[in-house]
Amino acid sequence: MPFSPGERLTFRLKWGFIPVGEAVLEVNPVTTFNGLPSYHFSVSAKSNAFVDIFYKVRDQIDAFADIGMTRSLHYRQKQREGSTRRNITVYFDWENNQARHVNYGEKRPPVLIPPGTFDPLSVFYFARLKKMAPGQVIERWVTDGKRCVVGKGKVVRRDAIQLGERSVPTLLFEPECKEVRGVFEQSPGARIEVWLTDDPHRIPVRIKSKVIVGSFVGELVAVEGVEGFDFQ
Repeated sequence: MPFSPGERLTFRLKWGFIPVGEAVLEVNPVTTFNGLPSYHFSVSAKSNAFVDIFYKVRDQIDAFADIGMTRSLHYRQKQREGSTRRNITVYFDWENNQARHVNYGEKRPPVLIPPGTFDPLSVFYFARLKKMAPGQVIERWVTDGKRCVVGKGKVVRRDAIQLGERSVPTLLFEPECKEVRGVFEQSPGARIEVWLTDDPHRIPVRIKSKVIVGSFVGELVAVEGVEGFDFQ
């Protein structure tokens, strides 16, 4: 497996050259959800003290997928970005092949989902399971509880990323889920680029979003719980 419980990746977030905060991507201990053994993935993001003054960010996403990584079981997103507040839960009803989006108790009509559908966070870990090569396209159904689309990710090319004094061989991966909200949510005109280590771990070492007002970059600064991976 490219990942296992205990994996913890810390990223320094920058807008242009300005440090703005930190994000942590984590594989938590295996748990049980609705009686099923499951992976628990999480990502948190927070702005630093300087940015807090004018645009405070405190985001937390938790996602649960079955231990076989065949489908999602549950999804939660708590979002605070400036004046924006969201408290979202996506409930998966696999007996009826439906997902329902609830935000602060406001329930939207359920949407139909095909077998094997993932949430916006778990689908990233599903992609890491795949052996990657330039030109490859990975597809999977993805839902945020409001709509269900085919999420696509393209392996663009091999690249080398400089981390400190070390050059790391990577694969440039571009996910595309324009119609669902979540980890790889895209604004109009934006593009997400993720550099994954070109090895069996496929660890993200840099994440970049090109938007109208500039570039937002997350760069890996610490790795915990990955056996055989030399980050230094």
